[in-house]
Amino acid sequence: MVVPFIFGCQKKPEIKKENTQEVVPVKVMRVKSINISETIEYVGDIKAKDEVLVYPKVSGKVIEKIKEDGSLVKKEEPILYIDRDEVGLKFEKAPVESPLAGVVGRIYVDLGESVNMQTPVAKVLDLSKVKIKLEIPEKYLARISLGQKAKIYVDAYPEKEFTGEVTKISPVLDLDTRTFPIEIMVENSEHLLKSGLFAKVTLIISEHKNVPVILKEAIIGRGPDLYVFTVEGNKAVLKNIKLGLRQGQFYEVIEGVKEGDLVVIMGQQKLKEGTEVTIEETDNYPL
Repeated sequence: MVVPFIFGCQKKPEIKKENTQEVVPVKVMRVKSINISETIEYVGDIKAKDEVLVYPKVSGKVIEKIKEDGSLVKKEEPILYIDRDEVGLKFEKAPVESPLAGVVGRIYVDLGESVNMQTPVAKVLDLSKVKIKLEIPEKYLARISLGQKAKIYVDAYPEKEFTGEVTKISPVLDLDTRTFPIEIMVENSEHLLKSGLFAKVTLIISEHKNVPVILKEAIIGRGPDLYVFTVEGNKAVLKNIKLGLRQGQFYEVIEGVKEGDLVVIMGQQKLKEGTEVTIEETDNYPL
């Protein structure tokens, strides 16, 4: 008697699958502590500390030029001489003297040119210091004070930073623009800054020293409900944070993370509390 083997009716043995969690690659930065400041930025024109137009005291013709554009000049030193054209006077050349010590910015007349007491013949500038006048919105009035530091940048020296300070604050508000004028003075002993240059001014209105910062890319959420993911023991940890000052791409962290923590700046969209992660790259951003 043949006993048939029926294969189709037999059940296949079940293979239990392990419940594996996806490991998410992330990019992180290590929290560092730096000095961070809140700033406001404006533009303005540079002017010499003092600028004067020089006028002759007599009428006549220019017969001699002692100084040229860019020459250094002392107070009461002659810039040029004039042959007076007054009838009956003995010939004696009349000096046109500088009213202040500085630099001859421009001589406006040529030899032989006739001038009178209303003719500006030269401009003299005191470039030992330069000033920049700005119009600041009224909302910043309480945060601007005499002696406050400012950083100055000009296109002529793109790699150089100049330092100035607030020396004047107008007590009168402009009712049309709702701004108040201020003046910033900058030391200029090397005469690198010239009158008329266009300047970018950064005013420091608040500064916190040695505080932890994170990148904007790390932050999740809106308003007061802000979070970041940190990495602890190869797992993602969601932390509520409180932010302070912002400077460029960096934010001060008042609560939530500390110096040395690894904060996720890329890949956090796939994370939840406890997700296992691998660190793809650690970014140590220049601070």
